[in-house]
Amino acid sequence: MQIEGSVALVTGANGGLGREFVRQFLERGARKVYAAARRDLDWSDGRVVPLRLDVTDSDSIGAAAESAADVTVLVNNAGVIGAGSLLFAPITEIRDTFETNVFGPLQVARALAPTLAAAGGGAIVNVHSVLSWLAVPGAYSPSKAALWGLTNALRLELAGQGTHVLGAHLGYADTPMTTGLDVPKSDPRDIVERILDALDAGADEALTDEVTRRVRSNLSTHTTGAIRAN
Repeated sequence: MQIEGSVALVTGANGGLGREFVRQFLERGARKVYAAARRDLDWSDGRVVPLRLDVTDSDSIGAAAESAADVTVLVNNAGVIGAGSLLFAPITEIRDTFETNVFGPLQVARALAPTLAAAGGGAIVNVHSVLSWLAVPGAYSPSKAALWGLTNALRLELAGQGTHVLGAHLGYADTPMTTGLDVPKSDPRDIVERILDALDAGADEALTDEVTRRVRSNLSTHTTGAIRAN
């Protein structure tokens, strides 16, 4: 997958990682970037096309796919932290977390798969988390684990049309989503740079920081279930 000359669509473009994806796609020579978000944003670069998109709304996804008929790279970046407890949070909050973090990326991928096929295959980048492999309370980590599995299955299903599917994993990035967390955080610029390097290299996974690489390397030593974060 060559980024230079590509046309990218980035969901969650209003967030810290989303804005960085838009910036670095342009920096690497993308012809156009659709900056997709639930609200309109002002962009100073004429190569950026604002796109109204709610990944939990089928009609919104369909309209966005119709508007972005020249996309060659999809970045499923939109996500929410979600319900803090599987036992005590309202079940609607848990469902909403999975709607955004799992079914949203799936629906966007389904809507754009024919467009990518028509462009010769293209690529899909799904933004996971180190918590895809670490069990913590709440709905976020199981939703990201589900997205990891979904990415691996999509890679198999889309191979026939030549679509490259990349799963990107990271720990905590210094974005508005993590403002209230007192934990070590990576610079979003470094995270996105490593993801796009992996995309350029045709890799299946992008392990973007030290904690992610360490946890990934330990997976084969834990055969009885998910690793616990504590």
